[in-house]
Amino acid sequence: MEDPGAGRAGRANGFVPVVTRVLGGHLDEGPEYATFRRRGTTDWLLIHTVSGAGGFGDADGGVVRAGPGDAVLLRPRVLHDYATAPGSTGWEILFSHFHPRPEWMPLLAWPQPLPGIGRITADGEVHRRIVAALHRSARAGRGALARAELFAVNALEEALLWCDTQNHLGARTDERVLRVLDHVDAHLAEPLDVARLAEVVHLSTSRLTRLFREHLGTSPQRYVEQQRLIRAKQLLDLTDRPVGVIAREVGWEDPLYFSQRFARFAGQSPTAYRNRDQGETGFA
Repeated sequence: MEDPGAGRAGRANGFVPVVTRVLGGHLDEGPEYATFRRRGTTDWLLIHTVSGAGGFGDADGGVVRAGPGDAVLLRPRVLHDYATAPGSTGWEILFSHFHPRPEWMPLLAWPQPLPGIGRITADGEVHRRIVAALHRSARAGRGALARAELFAVNALEEALLWCDTQNHLGARTDERVLRVLDHVDAHLAEPLDVARLAEVVHLSTSRLTRLFREHLGTSPQRYVEQQRLIRAKQLLDLTDRPVGVIAREVGWEDPLYFSQRFARFAGQSPTAYRNRDQGETGFA
């Protein structure tokens, strides 16, 4: 099949969807798949490649290629001229036509290899999270829940937020760092030394430490301690569990050492922090 843009003069406009807020879906097409809309649409269009490859053309003959993990964002009124890439046996995509919330606009400032056509590449865990969020958005939009559209919008927002973590125009976060952050959050009570965290993403301890300093401005050890202390504050605020129990829940076997670290973090001991407002229980 030819690249998008070839033979454009004789092509008719394709179906133009009517979109209230969000309209998502999933397509797994063969080598002959192509869409052409001369005037684009009034909404934004996000297309994320799951497998295979596709191409997006512009009015001047330029082409943006998209493979697995590539998300392409077409702005309103931009030519829609996309198709399965030459040589590819198929193209599996998740798509979402949407009208953005005002607060989403910073999330839509993508690098543009061609005017009006943005592209972001996501690998590994971030790619999987974008795929999962777009699937949820599409399913919610087809569902019968009373607030189905809001579920669809919220899932799409999650997909855009994950795309934003890979936007080099902003603060792009290495997906290996994101995986470590998830591991820390899920295993606060367990030993979380740098060597164990490095094993999670198959890196050396020195490489992981450099990535943390580059992306978060801190070391893995300091990040783990900060998360433990933040969680401890929540438990002191919202439960009546003894301080020693809370210490173990957030990864400290020694309550005295926990109290020392907490006092340095919060400016007072765990007991004093909990009793700071005697007139309120603080429990949810």
